[in-house]
Amino acid sequence: MTSTFADLGVPSNLLAVLTADGITVPTPIQAATLPDSLAGKDLLGRGRTGSGKTYAFALPVVTRLAGGRRAAARRPRALVLAPTRELASQIDATLAPLAKAVGLTTHTVFGGVGQGPQVSALKRGVDVLIACPGRLEDLIGQGHCSLADVEITVLDEADHMADLGFLPAVRRLLGQTPRDGQRMLFSATLDNAIDVLVKRFLSNPVVHQADSAQSPVAKMDHHVLHVNRDLRLPVLLDLVSAPGRTVVFTRTKHGAKALARQLNKNGVPAVDLHGNLSQGARTRNMDAFHSGRATTLVATDIAARGIHVDDVALVIHADPPAEHKAYLHRSGRTARAGAAGTVITLMTDDQRADVRALTRAAGIKPTTTKLNDASHPLLQDLAPGERSRPGGLVSDVPQQQPSGRRSGGGGRGRKSAGGGGGGGRNRSGSGSRTGSGAGSRSKSGGQRRRGASGGSGSGGGHSAASFSGRR
Repeated sequence: MTSTFADLGVPSNLLAVLTADGITVPTPIQAATLPDSLAGKDLLGRGRTGSGKTYAFALPVVTRLAGGRRAAARRPRALVLAPTRELASQIDATLAPLAKAVGLTTHTVFGGVGQGPQVSALKRGVDVLIACPGRLEDLIGQGHCSLADVEITVLDEADHMADLGFLPAVRRLLGQTPRDGQRMLFSATLDNAIDVLVKRFLSNPVVHQADSAQSPVAKMDHHVLHVNRDLRLPVLLDLVSAPGRTVVFTRTKHGAKALARQLNKNGVPAVDLHGNLSQGARTRNMDAFHSGRATTLVATDIAARGIHVDDVALVIHADPPAEHKAYLHRSGRTARAGAAGTVITLMTDDQRADVRALTRAAGIKPTTTKLNDASHPLLQDLAPGERSRPGGLVSDVPQQQPSGRRSGGGGRGRKSAGGGGGGGRNRSGSGSRTGSGAGSRSKSGGQRRRGASGGSGSGGGHSAASFSGRR
């Protein structure tokens, strides 16, 4: 029998918030962890990206703080550490409505923006502080924040913290929280780096693994398209010209910027997301993607953990990632919240061995197809629907990341305004691919209308430069 949130111990005022947001059935990681986390136990939770980890810690944090004293100035009562600004903002978007329902306050702290509003919020008192390690350490060093009153500490995406080199800062921060407080650590993978944190900071933790360590999402179809270098951009243009939202990954910041420019030049409304953008530019670009003004997001791995859009049905690895964990986290941008999704990797001759090793390590058995031109019928099957290139976005003046300590990402923290949400597609052909104002991808597809910038052939002399920026 499937448990309900009420069965798991979630109070009625928070149930109302969940119901209003259309969330009524706990995910496996939520069902597994909530009884222990609500009871105040230290907890180690493993669940893949998109599994619902945020509510798994947000609900116990808010429930256990409710009815207590208000936070004193500069002394938060709960701390959630996140590796990127995008993820911190997404966590706050989930936490804030729950906190408001019980009279608690939340605030985010991360770099890339002025610290003035963060300092002011801390001075007023913040019950739940969601922070990236770098900026939080800066504010503590300046005397604007103390962790001495923290009752509950959450470390989200712990493995990504390790990948980004944040573990020394995380250890210093956790060491400033009271030893008798509750500590919860959530991660997509549990490896030796995470074990160090667990042994040092968690007391008799309950361990929950909602799925196997390398388990891909069941409703995710994986394809490798073997193409020559000159064919990569025409194939990519055809795929992103179909209806719906698409996330495209490159290895480098330069590659993401260059590819977004190429897509816009060819009539596909696209935005980029990478570490060289200022916080304002990152927020504007995510706004455009969430609202549907941009149908394609071109990102580096910084976005693999930080963006949550429920109706992304297609992820494309324009550059195969360097290791299998990045592949799984990138791919997790689709097939979220129970929806279906498709993951495509573009592979050139010199990448065959790397891609083979990558997919094997990730536990993926993709379907590999050799393409000799960009009119192959498989493209219509992978990205069904009428092709359209309504025109690229006018880019803003490039804004560089401010100098100084980098402490991760920001971004929008609201759900997509698009229609239909997460419908996915089924193999009978009746499924649809939903997107904000972009129509649907049906198997019938209809005639393939080309935009003003041309068809899906050679693309009129497109550059054959690597998407990763390496010539």
